[in-house]
Amino acid sequence: MWPDILRVVASIYTGTVRAYDVVTMLQREGHPTALGEAIAAYGRIFKSLHILAYIDVDETYRRDIKHIRNLQEGRHALARKICHGKKGELYHRYERGLENQLGVLGLVLNCVVLWTTVYLDAAVRQLKAQGYPVRDEDMARLSPFVNTQLGVHGAYTFLLPDLAPGAIRALRDPDAPDADDDEI
Repeated sequence: MWPDILRVVASIYTGTVRAYDVVTMLQREGHPTALGEAIAAYGRIFKSLHILAYIDVDETYRRDIKHIRNLQEGRHALARKICHGKKGELYHRYERGLENQLGVLGLVLNCVVLWTTVYLDAAVRQLKAQGYPVRDEDMARLSPFVNTQLGVHGAYTFLLPDLAPGAIRALRDPDAPDADDDEI
């Protein structure tokens, strides 16, 4: 059915047929037609090639995928912590309301990641300036999705600190003992 598949692709590409019409043509009474089955089988070829590459080829490919998955899981964990009111679940009666909630969550998440990135960079620069050994392997494992410093419960102030333009607040001394959780 390769010539038919090419004809469908060319028809969509040239705008002769709308994609919606092709989708309705590829199924009858909820079941795919022979052409629909052929297109689905063609799509499975690339999925199979990906799985074979993941299993058989290079271990760096698996490591890259694991790294990307870990980044995504870190982002999701941070989003769940920020959106703590209903256990990380969004409830709204209308689609528009859900879009607004997701948009605000994304904005707050991006602000937290930016804040964390700025302070991670400042902390690394301070450690290097003080002569602490900072290895590249350790730098590669730093993530802006850490959330141990986040306090999502309590009182918030939105007053800007009295800092010089472009300055950040003072960093904690790495040699100082950690503060107890009761003192925070």
